[in-house]
Amino acid sequence: MPKMEDALAQMRKNPKGIRFADLCKVCDYYFGEARQAGGSHRVYKTPWVGDPRVNIQNDKGMAKPYQVRQVLNAIERLEAERNVEE
Repeated sequence: MPKMEDALAQMRKNPKGIRFADLCKVCDYYFGEARQAGGSHRVYKTPWVGDPRVNIQNDKGMAKPYQVRQVLNAIERLEAERNVEE
């Protein structure tokens, strides 16, 4: 899916310039529908034990940069685990 790859590349390049709606689309794609989507926060469940969630927050239409980096780390971990299983 080239659009998702482009979105991830943009997130890696500039975590400060990511719109919240775009981050939601990436999280929906990788983690499924948010288990909590009320207010300014969205919480996504991840498949591993420990701290099994990704929490993102709408900050005037933009995603918070540290949360973008957390999402990227979670996606990298998810992809690494998928590659090990194959």
